[in-house]
Amino acid sequence: MTRATNERTRTKSMLPACVFASAALVAFGGCSTRPAALPATPPLVSAAAAGPPSAEELLDTGTTVAGEPVHILVVSTGAQGKPAVIQSQPSAMPRDLAQGRRPDLVELTGIDPRLRIDLRYATSNNFTGNVVYPAARAFLQRPAAQALARVGDRARARGYGLLILDAYRPWSVTRMFWDSYPMHRRYLADPLQGSRHNRGCAVDLTLFDLAGGEEVKMPSAYDDFSERAHPLYEGGSEPERAARDLLRKLMEAEGFTVYENEWWHFDYTGWREYPVLDVSLEDVATARVP
Repeated sequence: MTRATNERTRTKSMLPACVFASAALVAFGGCSTRPAALPATPPLVSAAAAGPPSAEELLDTGTTVAGEPVHILVVSTGAQGKPAVIQSQPSAMPRDLAQGRRPDLVELTGIDPRLRIDLRYATSNNFTGNVVYPAARAFLQRPAAQALARVGDRARARGYGLLILDAYRPWSVTRMFWDSYPMHRRYLADPLQGSRHNRGCAVDLTLFDLAGGEEVKMPSAYDDFSERAHPLYEGGSEPERAARDLLRKLMEAEGFTVYENEWWHFDYTGWREYPVLDVSLEDVATARVP
């Protein structure tokens, strides 16, 4: 029996299995698959964990889409349906990511107390369904925080306030997202590259109505991993698209750039100058940033 047959037999015996394609979710009638070598950067291995057995493998379809090879990541789970955790290597943050200008993280409410804070990862109201942050406190590098305060002034002139959903995020959280939710990697930052959130230069936010206090409806909810979250999505209602586009206009006027897959995510100019940080929100709050 060949290795390929062994691999397919092993995978099929551990059901249910979730299949993800790195270029696209594509079904090819009659197209055979064969195991491919795991990518060198980053390699993927199955994490040892308690609970039902799990396994993963990367299959090469032998097909290309728009010139790009299509691979399928098969994540097999045990009877209780718990997904495998796919760990990237190395386990520690690469040292070169820590290089950059001295960080100056400041709490957003200290710069502008009129900002409303609703850090979703400090609650279970997020895509993981779990509390991720130990504290609901939002920080950014000082220039980004000051620019955000100016955005708030622009928004208030139009009858809106800013609702902050996420800001600085420790690197270890980015790593956890990447390893634990491989099916969402199109929308997640690669920990080997570091996130703009890790640098304190990215903010997730939306608008709320100053008169009534209600959050303004957008074409998608926060953490929606679909095309509805894209800033150029043409669906949804006209008022929802208008509100999304207004937020983008206000942010761009003060040096922020929207992320191509998420209408709520904005990066501040100069983010490459700052190092990736892995300081907990509790330590940032007590001014113990290195």
